[in-house]
Amino acid sequence: MTVAKVYDGDTFKTRQGEKIRLLGLNTPETRHRDEPGQIGGKAAKEALKKLILGKQVRLRFDKEKKDRYKRTLAQVWMRDGLWVNGWLLKKGYAHVYTFEPNTHWTKKLLREERFARNQTLGIWNTSRFKLLKAKKVSGKNIGQFRVVQGNVDQITDKKGWRFKLANLHVSIPKAYRKSFKRPPHLKKGQQVVVRGKIRISSKERFFLTLYSPADLELK
Repeated sequence: MTVAKVYDGDTFKTRQGEKIRLLGLNTPETRHRDEPGQIGGKAAKEALKKLILGKQVRLRFDKEKKDRYKRTLAQVWMRDGLWVNGWLLKKGYAHVYTFEPNTHWTKKLLREERFARNQTLGIWNTSRFKLLKAKKVSGKNIGQFRVVQGNVDQITDKKGWRFKLANLHVSIPKAYRKSFKRPPHLKKGQQVVVRGKIRISSKERFFLTLYSPADLELK
């Protein structure tokens, strides 16, 4: 199929009118109506546009083919074999954003993201998206999706489904524990990386929820 329009860094439309959402990643938002764009949003859109607009692409799907907005969820390849999803991550235009049950490519996606993070490419070289130290989490981060690095200060339940990184409380809710199979094997002082939206509880504690094993990297 041929790409007719690029909406932003992770969404495009084919000539047949099908709207495609790149699976397993998210790029910063572009300007939309009265909402200002995020840092890196315009760059991601322009990069994807230059790469795929007017060109033929091949799609592959995971267990769920559509999202709640009726967009087709896909891993996308160019005719020359370039993996578009992986390319955006490796160049630092996007971060991994994946949920059960669509996790077939997750390990490969994380590998490409880690390369960009380690090289501080693209969004990883901006204050909004760069790797955030747990001890630096503050009120200005509330509502942001962030990748946070820290050392386990405390395991806050007996089985290990909840733990603390500095002043950030991390938990795996019961509804999502099935995908983990067992509690993460953590030790006090161990360095980990977690990803998710930073929120504040009714007790004014910063917390972050893990939804799948991809949201937790053990060091």
